[in-house]
Amino acid sequence: MEDALLTLWNGLPVFLIHSGLSLGILVVGVFIYTRVTPHDEIAMIREGNIAASVSLSGAVIGMALPLAFSLSVSISLWDIAIWGVVALVLQLLAYRLVDLFLRDMSGRIEAGEVGPAIALLSFKLGTAFINSAAISG
Repeated sequence: MEDALLTLWNGLPVFLIHSGLSLGILVVGVFIYTRVTPHDEIAMIREGNIAASVSLSGAVIGMALPLAFSLSVSISLWDIAIWGVVALVLQLLAYRLVDLFLRDMSGRIEAGEVGPAIALLSFKLGTAFINSAAISG
């Protein structure tokens, strides 16, 4: 039991720093994502727009997955920070790519069209899974 408590005591600061940095990057990434997209997901979600919720959920999970994988293989805080930025950029690119193919993604989400939002979600998650696997090697 003493060994377990000693391990916890020694590892807790690293855990808190890495988790704190990752959660901070996630919050900042979601904030940037919501500011870069042409529609206000938060306001639409508050109004009950399911398509906006699906879209934003994909972005959150899409950024969290690579951060989680980065945590599992990181050797420094810089690893986590760099891969967090990469995850954000790739999520923004996924949004733009789907917008090119499905046309007026923002307007369709504002109109509450769930079908295109689910397609967007799948592209965001697909991007996240591939990015996560690439991070973990």
